[in-house]
Amino acid sequence: MDSQPSSPDPVAIKIMIAGGFGVGKTTMVGSVSEIRPLRTEATLTEKSEGVDDTAQVSGKTTTTVAMDFGRITMRDGLSIYLFGTPGQDRFWFMWDELAYGALGAVVLADTRRLAESFASIDYFEGRGLPFIVAVNCFDGARQYAEQDIRAALDLDPRVPIVLCDARSRESAKETLITLVGHVLDGAGMKA
Repeated sequence: MDSQPSSPDPVAIKIMIAGGFGVGKTTMVGSVSEIRPLRTEATLTEKSEGVDDTAQVSGKTTTTVAMDFGRITMRDGLSIYLFGTPGQDRFWFMWDELAYGALGAVVLADTRRLAESFASIDYFEGRGLPFIVAVNCFDGARQYAEQDIRAALDLDPRVPIVLCDARSRESAKETLITLVGHVLDGAGMKA
């Protein structure tokens, strides 16, 4: 009797895309996903005035209220699932569910509003989940040296910092590759 080799069980890798309000999480998931991303966007209303700081993102009209979801198939049986987190603290109750089983995270940062990255960094450091910081290169935003960003965010020297354009598929892919490399190197694990 001929027996055919069994195909390996499918493997799914879960990665979180996190950061502050309006930093580009939804854009990044959408730019790199091979499928039409699932988005849970709601229109910003008068009720969010005074709650959501839209000063630096004046053109923003919607916000993620649960998550963004995208997929990248690496090869048959190996997929990466991307979960973009909501940025406002009133939606952070979702983060623990999104983080469950995650390989690691990308913390998107905007140099015009670096303080909005602290909560994401604290979250992943507190849970021992490997992460990298990807500075989203917004048009017209001032560029800073890596050591200045690292000092401003008080980052461990082992946490990689990369420049990223969340609108670019190639840039988003390179950012994800950096995260996976960081995890594989074990640099994200506490010694």
